[in-house]
Amino acid sequence: MSTSLEIVRIPVLSDNYVWLMREPQSGSVGVVDPAVAGPVLAEADKRGWKITHILNTHHHGDHVGGNREIKEATGCTIVGLGRDKARIPGIDVTVDDGDRYRFGEAEAEVIFVPGHTIGHCAYAFKEQRALFCGDTLFALGCGKMFEGTPQQFWRSLERLRALPDEMRVYCAHEYTQSNARFAVTIETDNQQLMARSASVNAARARGEATVPSLLGEEKQTNPFLRADQPSVQNAVGMPGGDPIQVFAEVRHRKDVFR
Repeated sequence: MSTSLEIVRIPVLSDNYVWLMREPQSGSVGVVDPAVAGPVLAEADKRGWKITHILNTHHHGDHVGGNREIKEATGCTIVGLGRDKARIPGIDVTVDDGDRYRFGEAEAEVIFVPGHTIGHCAYAFKEQRALFCGDTLFALGCGKMFEGTPQQFWRSLERLRALPDEMRVYCAHEYTQSNARFAVTIETDNQQLMARSASVNAARARGEATVPSLLGEEKQTNPFLRADQPSVQNAVGMPGGDPIQVFAEVRHRKDVFR
């Protein structure tokens, strides 16, 4: 039986997004990466939703900081990657790469995506076209490489890139404008990227959020997904280069970009 997800964006801290979602047939309510508890509990209460699940993508404090308080308030089940069990507060259920996790009448495929951390995963609700990818993939960017290797990170991005264009990318930060400022220095002739950058600037000037984005648009404009494209390889002086090395160079350039 097909179902849908009602997804609500909750801005917290300086630039984080926590995602609150409800599967209407079962009434299951999930929180993805709660940095803090207060605004999440308040939003759920306002809607009359009882939180039943927390889905964590990785262990960083701005993704798990609200775990215990929400669990104490609601008795919810906390889900995370088994190999990161020791770093996820309050974890109840462990999942691994390739698992199918049932969330009410919806189902998420768990995708292991190391790079930002070595214990990072994404949850792909394919039927609902919703990808919760934490800090692995951003609109026009990707996360910093804190623990993984360029090879791991590029393979992770390849796996996310292989998902359908219609997937919506529910990443965890409002970084799109700064990512766009960097991206246009790489693919200077990418007209889709230039148009998207202008659109992002206009949206932010109006105080609007820029995520979720469409994965198909990321494939055409996000330089971190395009390390195997000649336009990106040429831009970093590595024509015909190994995509892993090209990705590493693009990531380094973003790390020092001001």
